[in-house]
Amino acid sequence: MTVATDPRSRQDGLGWVTRAIFGDPRLRLDLPTGPAAVPTTHRPAARYAVVPSVERARFLLPLASRRVGAASTLAYNALRPPRVRASRVAVGLLAALGATGLARMPVLTVAVPTDTDPAELLLAEHLGRLTGRRLHAAIGIRPPDPHHKPTLQLFDDRGAARAYAKIGWNDATRAMVRAEAAALRELPRDGGAFPDVPRLLREVGWGDLAVTLVEPMPARVRRLRHPQRPEVAAMLAVARRGGPAATPRPVCGSAFLADLTARAATAGGPVVAAVAALAARDGALPVEFGRWHGDWVPWNLGRHRGRLVVWDWENSGADRPVGFDLAHQGFQSALSLGGRDVAGATGDMVGVLDRHAAAFGLDPARRRFVADAYLVELWLRTAELAAGGGGWSAKLHPALLHTLADRLGSPRP
Repeated sequence: MTVATDPRSRQDGLGWVTRAIFGDPRLRLDLPTGPAAVPTTHRPAARYAVVPSVERARFLLPLASRRVGAASTLAYNALRPPRVRASRVAVGLLAALGATGLARMPVLTVAVPTDTDPAELLLAEHLGRLTGRRLHAAIGIRPPDPHHKPTLQLFDDRGAARAYAKIGWNDATRAMVRAEAAALRELPRDGGAFPDVPRLLREVGWGDLAVTLVEPMPARVRRLRHPQRPEVAAMLAVARRGGPAATPRPVCGSAFLADLTARAATAGGPVVAAVAALAARDGALPVEFGRWHGDWVPWNLGRHRGRLVVWDWENSGADRPVGFDLAHQGFQSALSLGGRDVAGATGDMVGVLDRHAAAFGLDPARRRFVADAYLVELWLRTAELAAGGGGWSAKLHPALLHTLADRLGSPRP
């Protein structure tokens, strides 16, 4: 006897992603344990292989055609680590042969009511209608987390990548995708030292979802050969918007300090004292301010035809101390790639700032300011995600507050 289950009832990554993307209750989602028939009230609209299995789901591979299935698995494979790349190639070859069933990957069927236009209920169908071509979505699966965003790689019938969609589904993630759209609209695209940036295709409201549709990256984009090495010239070009260095201004009276102060007041708690301590110590210090990418890390960077390509601009902002992206790469690489705790990642960040200080015009006082101001910024971002429904990061909370208190002499929580 066949038993069909709806994955939206699950509490894992497959569950939250299917709830976010296929949330309309009129849709029927089935993961059968054997041959199953769609009821006469519905008709199949899309089918996905769950890679590699339901319990370890990492990817929903569209089964619209062999060409689409293979393309969705092999696209941008040069950006992936070698082990992931090898497994993707294996799945891609099976998809190209129409033989994904040999790997016994379960198939998710998405069906719509027979009397309903699929574009009313399926985001990929809606986006295809907007762009004038049929689109098929390859969907990444990540562990459930209120600040993660479902993402769709969108391919046409020929298997060509057409767009990349990010989906904001709660207050925190809706703000993030809208911020990225705003950044992509205004970034310079003059070449030179400024990195190549995907273009914003459109912003879409879909029920309570906020969606940014971004052009695909170049097909031959590659991982950086030396991912831990800071791309100093590109960081400075982003900070200065491709122009000359700005005149340093005192921290006291800057838009940056005003922003930190206002956000700290909203967040409350020990971060208020941390911002006050930072202002008291460094208020008179002249600092160069500019834009930052906001998440400058190796996994958001690639290279194409000798040019640096940078994506994921959802945390970008203006009026930040020049050197913030350098501090972020040092801290986050140590935390996420090196497995360091907050104190260890802070030490690694300080080392990165010390090694590249000359290029950024940072003397010891300014290096200390950039490091501590970055940690305050990072804490405020963490608190804002939590307040927006994103939950607290176990890596950062409350350890980051303890590190700030130790560095700034402010009270511990």
